[in-house]
Amino acid sequence: MIAQLTGRVGGIEADRCIVDVNGVGYLVHASTRSLSSFPAPPAVATVLVETQVRDDAIMLYGFADSAERDWFRLLTTVQGVGAKVALSVLSTLSPRDLVSSLGAADIGALGRAPGVGKRLAARIVAELREKAGGMPAGASAPGVTPAPADTPRSDALSALVNLGYRRPEAEAAVGRAVDRLGEDAALDALIRESLKELAR
Repeated sequence: MIAQLTGRVGGIEADRCIVDVNGVGYLVHASTRSLSSFPAPPAVATVLVETQVRDDAIMLYGFADSAERDWFRLLTTVQGVGAKVALSVLSTLSPRDLVSSLGAADIGALGRAPGVGKRLAARIVAELREKAGGMPAGASAPGVTPAPADTPRSDALSALVNLGYRRPEAEAAVGRAVDRLGEDAALDALIRESLKELAR
């Protein structure tokens, strides 16, 4: 059972990467969140791994941190949520977002993940809502402070996501905008400054 790999990142694609450990290249599937945090090839990375053995293959799923791996394990306990769907959810929602979305029974947030319809989102909420409070929220990205609900920061983040920006990029841009303008900045100013950050 492979639990961790340390080696050179040999290549990163949309949903997977190759980790070269002493000349052996391991194909590791991962969320876009984890892939974006791995160093550019050929730097060395340590990747936490969940191994799944099937009749026709041994599949490796990689994670940048233990919080995401724990959520992967929990999500795949839900009927209808396989590894691919779990990675899709983790690409759309960070562990912190999952804690808040499940706590609020936000089916719409879960439904944004490709492959998750309303019925499956409702099942995930029903089965995991009580467990979410005990799950890790993960660390914030550098320069990003978690956004409480119904603040200019969270409203600006929501606006950028609705415009089509990926949540990790939007979170980082809003975080830099808040650092520049201050916590009490008006919503329209935050959105303008965040869009400038995203355009750079």
